[in-house]
Amino acid sequence: MTELPHTRTRAVHWLATAAALAAVLGGTTLLQPATATTAPEAPGRAPDPAQARYPLDCGPAGAGIDVLDKAAADFDGDSAAETVAVVRCRAHGGTPPSAVFVLSGPAEDRRPRIAATLVEQREGMSVRDLAVRGTTISATLLGYSSADVPRCCPDKRRTVKWEWREGKFALRPGPVAGGGVSV
Repeated sequence: MTELPHTRTRAVHWLATAAALAAVLGGTTLLQPATATTAPEAPGRAPDPAQARYPLDCGPAGAGIDVLDKAAADFDGDSAAETVAVVRCRAHGGTPPSAVFVLSGPAEDRRPRIAATLVEQREGMSVRDLAVRGTTISATLLGYSSADVPRCCPDKRRTVKWEWREGKFALRPGPVAGGGVSV
């Protein structure tokens, strides 16, 4: 039995199908109901984490600091947004430890000031998956069980949340991945 010419699949058919699917998905993103939101908006202008001075030890050469991730929200309800920043020393190799700071409006030198430290550099962790929902900050902390574990390959993982309560952030650790080893 021979196939009819209009029933054979060609590359142009697959491209047309992919384009149509992309148009439908793009259209649904643009045409969300007015009540739909992708992330809470923080009132006011949030502090720029690139302008802050962080208490990190980056060695004698002063390697500089990288802002790896950031998010903003008004945690304390004062109508001024705060910024959560994941930062670490700049490195040309390896994975230096991260730190997490909450920044508030500028100090006298017009730089954002550190309002809270959630993860310190000396803890030796990497921070991933930063997210802010309402007044809760969540992240995944990656760490090492010993000095023998290569710095490329953390063997400890834990999801944590900090909730704004009574004027400060309260840590709420999640379950430990992989059993009894905690970060």
